[in-house]
Amino acid sequence: MKKTVLTLAAILLVPSLALAADAELSYVLNTFSFLVMGVLVMWMAAGFGMLESGLVRSKNVATICLKNISLFGIAGILFYLIGYNLMYAGVDGGFIGSFGLWGPDDAAALSGDYAAGYAASSDWFFQMVFCGAACSVVSGCVAERIKLWSFLAFCVVLTGVIYPIQGAWVWGGGWLSEMGFTDYAGSTLVHSVGGWAALTGAIILGARKGKYGKDGRVNPFPGSNIPLATLGTFILWMGWYGFNGGSVLALGNAASAIEMSNVMVNTNLAACGGMIAAMILVQIMYKKVDVTMALNGALAGLVSITAGPATPSLGAATLIGAVGGILVVLAVPFFDKLKIDDVVGALSVHLVCGVWGTLAVPITNSEASFVTQFIGVVSIGAFVIVTTSITWLVLKYTVGIRVSEEEEMLGCDSAEIGMEAYPDFQRVSIAGSSGISGYNTPQSR
Repeated sequence: MKKTVLTLAAILLVPSLALAADAELSYVLNTFSFLVMGVLVMWMAAGFGMLESGLVRSKNVATICLKNISLFGIAGILFYLIGYNLMYAGVDGGFIGSFGLWGPDDAAALSGDYAAGYAASSDWFFQMVFCGAACSVVSGCVAERIKLWSFLAFCVVLTGVIYPIQGAWVWGGGWLSEMGFTDYAGSTLVHSVGGWAALTGAIILGARKGKYGKDGRVNPFPGSNIPLATLGTFILWMGWYGFNGGSVLALGNAASAIEMSNVMVNTNLAACGGMIAAMILVQIMYKKVDVTMALNGALAGLVSITAGPATPSLGAATLIGAVGGILVVLAVPFFDKLKIDDVVGALSVHLVCGVWGTLAVPITNSEASFVTQFIGVVSIGAFVIVTTSITWLVLKYTVGIRVSEEEEMLGCDSAEIGMEAYPDFQRVSIAGSSGISGYNTPQSR
């Protein structure tokens, strides 16, 4: 009798034990996904650093490297001090979360309750690296003439307050999320936010000396290292698999694994489409293929697909990226005509294609609405324009945001940090530098 009771008890316990094991395994896999994909997104910081280092003049390379690594440090600290809770804690359909330090709470999981789905710290880490990416967009656009500490002060406000508040509207369960606005991995929430911040900064800061002639001529400033810029693009392309793939936010079941696979393939094809379309259009327009336009075309495709990489077919993803590549080629001379000096093409890639990618979501996602997507783009754009303009202007009229004309001519490396990236090379001034006349492919010697 006793043996029978034990047998029956074991039979009854097996399903519950299996369910507990499945829940724990799902918890582990989801946590693992957040951490690994977060590392890939962090790797994008290196991509931004290398891309920008290759596209600025040699006299500003060390400064751009310092800016890219220090802004990541600022993003990490500010997202811990205020950003995460402001973005996620108690938004509940509103406009803002709560103020306060973030701290992990995994007590339930340690007691065997895996209902949370993943470790709290893994989620924080994944969200933090996105915050840093938004700030990296600004760095290259305002390069070669902005003061180091003024830029870093701006990063404090952007990563600690501006980015988390607008992020709360969608990813934190805020009012735009309630309306049905969708942005899978951040075409708007990350890329166009960085783009709007860069736009206001570039306008308030002004163009580099000699960039625009009185006769309307655009003087090309060739970059210091095209191989380095190409390496940066490859690193960003690779990191984007974590950016978009990790935004599935799960890897604990077959459906999530399939979705992640589709997202990564669509991400790759969009980059391919953007690069090839940009190369073809540049060849048609200027009779030569510009390397930097090919690089920015790939990045344009990546930004374009980021808002909705899960729903398009492979062909649709390629076309969405291709439109992004075309937009970049057209947007670069457009900003130059407005005399808005964007050193690395960040506005064309991240702002223009961020908007395009967000508005393109309903093309392949029947649950999304063009009207709602438009409302989201406009409201977030307006919020970021106002808040970043105020921040830039406060900095301009207090500590100043631009180096002196003499320091700009000397280079920020010598003037700001007293160290050059290429100390063994003699700086030479080259008149009549070659370049495709009529548009600025970000760069100078």
